[in-house]
Formats: sequence, C-alpha cells, structure tokens
Amino acid sequence: MDAATDPLVVRPGEAATLPLAHGAFELLTDGCAVSASRLTLATGADGAPPHHHESSHEVFYVLDGTMLFRLGDALTTVGKGGLVIIPPGLTHAFGAAEGEVADVVILLSPGVERFGYFEQLSLISRGEADFASLLPQQDRYDVHLDELPDWRSGSPR
Repeated sequence: MDAATDPLVVRPGEAATLPLAHGAFELLTDGCAVSASRLTLATGADGAPPHHHESSHEVFYVLDGTMLFRLGDALTTVGKGGLVIIPPGLTHAFGAAEGEVADVVILLSPGVERFGYFEQLSLISRGEADFASLLPQQDRYDVHLDELPDWRSGSPR
C-alpha cells in the first residue's frame, strides 16, 4: 500500500485493542498522514498526564460521555459531539469528567508512529511497567511530558 495514493480502510474488529486499568485503546492507524485511535475511559478516569507535542496537532472528537481537558491554564469540559483541536506546543491533559465515562476518537496530524507508546501506557496503567520507562521515548513519539501535579484542579468552563 502506498500511503500517499491508496486509501486506508479499517473495518470494525480489525484494529488492535490494548486494555488499560480504567478503559481501553483501540489503535486504528499509525504513522501515516494521521495517527488515529479510540479511547474509552471508565468513570472519572485519566486519559493522559500533562504533555505537549512539538510537531503535531491533536484532535479529539467525543463520541459519548464527557471529557475534561486541561488546555494550558484552562480547564474545560466537552460532551458528546464536541471537538477539541490542540496546536503543537500547548500543554494539555485529558480524562473522563468526574462522575462521567468517555468515548473519544483521537487524531494526531501529521501522524507519528505511536503504537509503541500506547503499548507502554497500557503496561504502565496495569502496573506492569514503571512510568519512568516513557521518559527516554519522548522525542521518538512526540509526547513531551510536562510537570503539572494536579491537572484537574480548578473550575472547568
């Protein structure tokens, strides 16, 4: 397949699914023009710690439930049908809002080969690997971790 000229079709059941302690990642496509995944989160579960991307925009489309986002200094909630586009360089974190579940499609453009990152996150979330194992991989996956101990603090808009 030539990623520049051939369409990519991922049918239901064809994507790899990685279990998380409080949800699951469905890995739809990786390393082409767009990296795409679907994330389901249990009630109030965190999706990602504070981080930024140096070269990619990250797009979230909420399929169901309500997501809580830290976007720079602002907290915001986004419900079913909502869209969030995060530019490169902006520190952000996300998870299911308190008392809510969430189901979200996440796109990264340009695409970066990140399935290895999600595989490592799956292990970490289940206590099978240490969070520090991600630190040497920040440049490779364009996921640069930022220090923000309690990203959920504050009042969402």
